[in-house]
Amino acid sequence: MTLLFLQATDTANKLLDTAKHAGVQLAQAPDQEIHFGDLIIKGGWVMIPIGILAVLGLVIFFERYFTIRKASKNESNLMIQVRSSIHTGNLESAIAICRNSNTPLGRMLQKGLLRIGRPIKDIEGAIENVGKLEVAKLEKNIGILGIVAGIAPMFGFLGTIIGVIKIFFDISKTDNFSIGVVSGGLYVKMITSAAGLTVGIVAYVGYHILNMMVERLILNLETDAIEFIDLLEEPSK
Repeated sequence: MTLLFLQATDTANKLLDTAKHAGVQLAQAPDQEIHFGDLIIKGGWVMIPIGILAVLGLVIFFERYFTIRKASKNESNLMIQVRSSIHTGNLESAIAICRNSNTPLGRMLQKGLLRIGRPIKDIEGAIENVGKLEVAKLEKNIGILGIVAGIAPMFGFLGTIIGVIKIFFDISKTDNFSIGVVSGGLYVKMITSAAGLTVGIVAYVGYHILNMMVERLILNLETDAIEFIDLLEEPSK
């Protein structure tokens, strides 16, 4: 009886020592955290073109945004001054006002004022041609932003596919097909897909924001051009 008690006590002590040892190992094990910088580095070389596309997209967006916003400023005061000069017959003053405004509308009106004396159709055609040139200038490089939105996700998927191929190639050499090996390498390679999609979504949104701004500006220019033509026709009515 005493022997059985001693054996049970010894077994319990061993189990307690094992539990304590395991607890110490768990306590000493460092917590693994995912850091943004580490993820970018683990993404591999594909992150380089994705990063370049991200920088290119941001530069184009902000440059075009401020350019279009500057061109879209309220020009009601310009129209009032031009109308006043035309009513008084002072065309030189109206031309100088348009030249000093340094805006798409100002350049359109200036071209129309320089054509006064010709048929209205010729004036309309001159204003329309200048308007097309101004819109083309405003739309400059916006198409590149659309290209970034399209190819950035493709680079991301390419990086993931290359990573998956490498994982299975390593498995074929080591014959070690385990969940740890597959998931450990796969989550790293999925970083490129996430980065590519993020850049693509941001570029896609920026592309459509700029296009909406340009369309709104075109509508305002067309409205002001029609008002200018009506102003020229007033004396003949």
